[in-house]
Amino acid sequence: MGRIGVDLYPLQSGVTLAEAETFGKFLGGSPANVAVAAARLGRRTAVITRTGADPFGGYLRAELRRFGVDDRWAGEVEGLPTPLTFCELFPPDHFPIHFRREPQAPDLRIHPGELDLAAVRAARAFWITGTGLSAEPSRSATLAALAARDRSPLTVFDLDWRPALWDGAEDPAGPYARALAGASVAVGNAEECEVATGEKEPHAAARALLAAGVDLAVVKRGPDGVLAVHRDGTVAEVPPVPVEVVNGLGAGDAFGGALCHGLLAGWEVERTVRYANAAGAIVAGRLACGAAMPYAGEVEEVLGGCR
Repeated sequence: MGRIGVDLYPLQSGVTLAEAETFGKFLGGSPANVAVAAARLGRRTAVITRTGADPFGGYLRAELRRFGVDDRWAGEVEGLPTPLTFCELFPPDHFPIHFRREPQAPDLRIHPGELDLAAVRAARAFWITGTGLSAEPSRSATLAALAARDRSPLTVFDLDWRPALWDGAEDPAGPYARALAGASVAVGNAEECEVATGEKEPHAAARALLAAGVDLAVVKRGPDGVLAVHRDGTVAEVPPVPVEVVNGLGAGDAFGGALCHGLLAGWEVERTVRYANAAGAIVAGRLACGAAMPYAGEVEEVLGGCR
């Protein structure tokens, strides 16, 4: 549930946006990409989102269907444009992102009364993001969906801290705390964990996430790999998969879809995180986001090479 938009990337490597002459157009938005990633691994997926009533919105719904994602809950909002995101691939491992989501992104216009709560409750895994908490009515809708889930297993909160999408005068700690109390899994990098809990050191952040209410805390550590800590005492520290980065923008979404896949399969935490790490590395070495999400055979091939 949450963000969707059109990603526009320069088709020339090593140039700034000001220097770029041609761009590629791709499905984007973290929750939409996570749904695509899980679909590529054989899962039935859908996304609750909104686009503008414009050609870009039609393009995004067509792309969801092409990637095997159910778009029945991807409605239109009249009068608001479908968001665009420009990513500067220069340098590729620390890329500026430029969001065009004014005056308000349609995906922030999801109202609580519009939710199909029966479908939300029935989902074996449900994924929400920090961006969905950044403004009303999306915040209330996201929290209503979490309340309907009633902390069902595999209710995942992607901390997804995008400061440019928040009112700078608002403290996100309150909404984040409410979402953590309704989730069973939390996923985020060190900066996102600090926003959510006040703790940045990975082990301290994982403990703080567990204390906030989740059963599984997954802390992404970039070049240091991934830490996952379960309430039952399980601790998994997984090293990174070496990759020549082309565009890191969709790597976390591939990680998320693969994480859900492993948890749904009932795999142990370490196996799940290793699998998710490999999926993320594959996408970091590719240009697109949604279209770059790997199939199971590709992930297994990378894992075999790591052994």
